[in-house]
Amino acid sequence: MNRDIQTLIDLISSSSNIVAFTGAGVSTESGIPDFRSSAGIFQMDGGGFPPEVILSKTFFDKYPDKFFEFYKKFMVYSDVKPNQCHLALAKLEDAGKLKAVVTQNIDNLHTIAGSKNVIELHGNANKNYCVKCNKKYDAQYVLNSIAVPKCDSCGDIVRPDVVLYEEMLDQEKLYNAKCHIRDADMVIVIGTSLVVYPAAKLIKYFEGDKLVIINMADTPFDASAMILLRQKAGEVMKQVVEGLKL
Repeated sequence: MNRDIQTLIDLISSSSNIVAFTGAGVSTESGIPDFRSSAGIFQMDGGGFPPEVILSKTFFDKYPDKFFEFYKKFMVYSDVKPNQCHLALAKLEDAGKLKAVVTQNIDNLHTIAGSKNVIELHGNANKNYCVKCNKKYDAQYVLNSIAVPKCDSCGDIVRPDVVLYEEMLDQEKLYNAKCHIRDADMVIVIGTSLVVYPAAKLIKYFEGDKLVIINMADTPFDASAMILLRQKAGEVMKQVVEGLKL
């Protein structure tokens, strides 16, 4: 175990109001691609359209068939499982150390792992709803549908409960996340480069000095971090819970 991980364990031991802020890098170890790496979603074949255009509200409204062709192929992963990082965060919550997970991910893996207070800033791909009557559907309903999923009650389109480009984040979720981060005595940033706004600016509300960043790439907040780890999240967090004997 290297010195930084031991220091991280010591910081967690002396903290009681920790917030984890997570991004796509947490779930890559579960087999879900991130967005910006060479093998990320933004490099996927969008049938002639850039993925960031496909995942916009304008494109969804205009070409729902093309949207769902891409979405079902690259954005919904029904058979993946939580990895060591997801499980470790759930254990920290059970131990009374971690008070919230604020995540940019839509994969539902934090909840599956057992985390209870999860703030999903960008929504949840396992949750879908009819745009007309608001009837709720799970991800499997969308995956099983032919082309565009339709409501079995009113016949209108069923869309994922995720934030598309051009859409605003839920203001209540943002406020809740801001309050948790502001009141935290420690923030652990995991698997995000902190470049997607407005979510990334939430870190600015942290008033403490125990900021830890676990990410393979640089972030705009690296200089402010007490500990900076360029390692896989699952490997780090596995050692953390072992060191804490959780």
